[in-house]
Amino acid sequence: MHNVRELTLRGMILGAFITVIFTASNIYLGLKVGLTISSAIPAAVISMAVLRFFPGSSILENNMVQTQASAAGTLSSMIFILPALLMVGYWQSFPFWLTFAICASGGMLGVLFTIPLRQVMVVKSNLPFPEGVAAAEILKAGSDAENNATTKADNEGLKDIIFGGSIAAVVSLLTNGFKVVADGTAYWFSHGKSIFQIPLGFSLALLSAGYLVGIMSGIAILIGNIISWGFAIPILSSLTDYPSNASLADVAMGLWSKDLRFIGAGTISIAAIWTLLTLIKPVYQGLKNTLTTLKSEKSFNNIDRTEQDLSPKTILIIMASMLVILFITFHSFIADSGLSSGIGWTLVVCSVLFAFFMGFLIAAACGYMAGLVGSSASPISGISIIAITVIALLFLGLGKINGMLSTAEGEHFITALALFTTSAVLAVATISNDNLQDLKTGYLVKATPWRQQIALLLGVVIGAIVIAPVLDILYHAYGFSGATPRANMDPKQILPAPQATLVATIAKGIFSNQMEWSMILIGLAIGAVIIVIDLCLAKTNSKFRLPALAVGMGIYLPPLIITPIFIGSLISWFVSRRANKLSSNIEHQRKAEQKGALIASGLIVGETLVGVILAVIIVISSSSSNNNSPLALNEYMQAIFGTNSIIVEQFIGLMIFIMICFAFIRRALSALKKEL
Repeated sequence: MHNVRELTLRGMILGAFITVIFTASNIYLGLKVGLTISSAIPAAVISMAVLRFFPGSSILENNMVQTQASAAGTLSSMIFILPALLMVGYWQSFPFWLTFAICASGGMLGVLFTIPLRQVMVVKSNLPFPEGVAAAEILKAGSDAENNATTKADNEGLKDIIFGGSIAAVVSLLTNGFKVVADGTAYWFSHGKSIFQIPLGFSLALLSAGYLVGIMSGIAILIGNIISWGFAIPILSSLTDYPSNASLADVAMGLWSKDLRFIGAGTISIAAIWTLLTLIKPVYQGLKNTLTTLKSEKSFNNIDRTEQDLSPKTILIIMASMLVILFITFHSFIADSGLSSGIGWTLVVCSVLFAFFMGFLIAAACGYMAGLVGSSASPISGISIIAITVIALLFLGLGKINGMLSTAEGEHFITALALFTTSAVLAVATISNDNLQDLKTGYLVKATPWRQQIALLLGVVIGAIVIAPVLDILYHAYGFSGATPRANMDPKQILPAPQATLVATIAKGIFSNQMEWSMILIGLAIGAVIIVIDLCLAKTNSKFRLPALAVGMGIYLPPLIITPIFIGSLISWFVSRRANKLSSNIEHQRKAEQKGALIASGLIVGETLVGVILAVIIVISSSSSNNNSPLALNEYMQAIFGTNSIIVEQFIGLMIFIMICFAFIRRALSALKKEL
């Protein structure tokens, strides 16, 4: 394999193209629901389907493409924090160079921090690395062991992605573009003063996200939603004095905004803290291994190709360059505040050192979490909550010492700086969460680690270029919760950006001493109970677990988002169960599950990319008029059906959703029927 092509120009170009698509897709999905998906598997399938038309393509070249493109599913998680700078009113848009620099420098540090952990976590550990192993199996299935010739598997996989993408694109156009199909429905009712609702969302992207997270996470999210909307909202509304003629939906969502989401924040926080506590031992081992490896130059020389990482010298040069960029970036951010140079440089040094050292500690934890539960299921959003809390408390002390918090302008700035510093830590965390997953794939297909690490660094840079413009387009087209740029914007189109909203609320609450601590403490108590239940389930060797982070997300997210996620997880469970009944061959069962995952990836990409394209159309059209829905045809529906048009749109949306669910199951199981 020494002469086999691996890191090639054509592969890097293809990887860059896939990175742009999946970064834009994940940004939209993350702002809508607070979840991002791993792009490694669909990227591997697309790569195999495209590169087969070029001479000399190989499994190693395809692996490099998916390695580079996988940065899209991870660096796009920066939307968990960056929109918060708009929500606190510090930014009015996303400055390209500041956004690019913080994403690229933090992300590249995330790659570098996890390189020395490869031996202890990838090569010598028993961590499952679910997405890394799955990507390796797809790559192996698409290549012949004898001559690296591709098979029909890659074509079938690409067809599945196109199948899902085409369906989702059409439905999204009808729903969000033409507005002739509803994206969900909810029946609100009250018992006494207690408010209840029966919801159902029709989003295919959320359906697919549920399929990918699986039945255990789906049930946990549903339990969280039942806690919040089956108990908390009815109790809170029964204690609230609201007019009898008030909109039940408005009252309930007001309670969600004011109280309920803080309960979810408390649950998410304790779940993330518990996860980090369980990782103390592997984090210590990883740090110990890092220091040992960096002292030994011979570890990088005169060894087999499949064991060659970037050399310590190269790592240190790139790391020093990233530190310089971080210093320049934070200085640029702080220079606009008008602070004296002494205080300004103090804040620059504190911000950079905190981002660097906290990022270094988190890198090992994130790498271990990704190896344990996968990149998509790893609690990155929980880490952002912990990071903003620690950073805000640190800056609160500094602000009191130098008197910055004595003015409203100073409090506003220090809040924004805490958020910006957290974004650097999150960039390190997201890439650390992905890097070892890719290195596991490379280890299984016998790739060259240092070439993979270069591909990841390149993927980070390309992803960082895309983030600011896509965020700007989505912001000006749809708006984010709490940061709407135009008064006449359609409130139904606003993207909730749940994590960014929560992080902004925590930061403002700490600096203004207006945090809803009572609700957060309730959330902490609920999270503690869930953790105890999960530990009891683990001791009984039960296959079912109750991840506290998923329960916290269920408490935090609205029901219209939760229902399609849960239905998607049910489809995942049904496909797996049905596959087990139809065949006892594990390989056959795995093909059905992989086919479903590719269809789900296609559905997500189709819906989210149409959302981004529609945002471009809205921004262009609204610049010359006040029309925020330039493609809308719903007025024709109203002309035909009158006051019943909304019911008709909801009925059509429900029927389409049900038919697609059945088509999803049928196509996923078709892979198994071909084998029988």
